[in-house]
Amino acid sequence: MNYLSLAISKLCPTAEFSFSNDDYSTIVWNKIDGKVPTQAEIDAAIKAVKAEEAAAESKAAADKATAQAKLAALGLTAEDLKALGL
Repeated sequence: MNYLSLAISKLCPTAEFSFSNDDYSTIVWNKIDGKVPTQAEIDAAIKAVKAEEAAAESKAAADKATAQAKLAALGLTAEDLKALGL
């Protein structure tokens, strides 16, 4: 996953830019509304993006465990659902 690109898009959703090697110093701003974000702002946004990604993965795992527990309470397994085409 390209965190630099995701962070820039989070900070400047309409910006058009390019860069190489995930390096802040190589960013070329083709179009930006407002001020160019600093490296510190982008670094903070990268941390936020990674935290959001980790939270989403954690939630997905918890949702899966909850679903499996509900299936087990009903006497069903994941294989039973596959057999039904679900």
